[in-house]
Amino acid sequence: MELIPESTNLMDYLEELDVVNFSHYLIQKKMNELFHEGQSEMEKAKIAFEFVRDEISHSWDIQSTRVTCKASEVLYYKEGICYAKSNLLAALLRSQGIPTGFCYQRLMLFDTPEKGYCIHALNAIFLKTLNKWIRLDARGNKKGIDAQFSIDEEKLAFTPQKEFDERDYPIIYAKPHLKTIAVLEEHTDALEMYKNHLPEYL
Repeated sequence: MELIPESTNLMDYLEELDVVNFSHYLIQKKMNELFHEGQSEMEKAKIAFEFVRDEISHSWDIQSTRVTCKASEVLYYKEGICYAKSNLLAALLRSQGIPTGFCYQRLMLFDTPEKGYCIHALNAIFLKTLNKWIRLDARGNKKGIDAQFSIDEEKLAFTPQKEFDERDYPIIYAKPHLKTIAVLEEHTDALEMYKNHLPEYL
């Protein structure tokens, strides 16, 4: 699948947003822990991705009811669903001048179509040294999910199954989709939200 940037201006993918709040002192502190001047953009991208993937728990995996949204909240509580985790990864990478966007997939929520569908969020980053966009999914690995940092072949958490009406959306958005932020802002119980209120389409 060919990725299609929503904007041709890479500066749009470096912007600070309300939910991608990299000026927040907690994000700044974590930046200083993770990054230093001697690292390449590739090293910084891999470090940030693996930190969010491995050190920030997915709310459903740990059966937590807490809803986080802003990057600083996700970092403070060290948990969130994919929408929230993608905000944190974007904040960390944008803070380092690495253009980072938001990508989406439509997936079955659980294991059969009857149990419903959801929109899943991941990130795309532009690596200047390669002059290309790559997608990364920091959702968090577990049995059956093995997402990795890969610049050649995508190694994402999920591969959409077209026969079950799952799909990849090719657009790389400069801002998180309004539907994904709205659901985080409107709910206070992450488990109930995850089971019953995630958007099914963009």
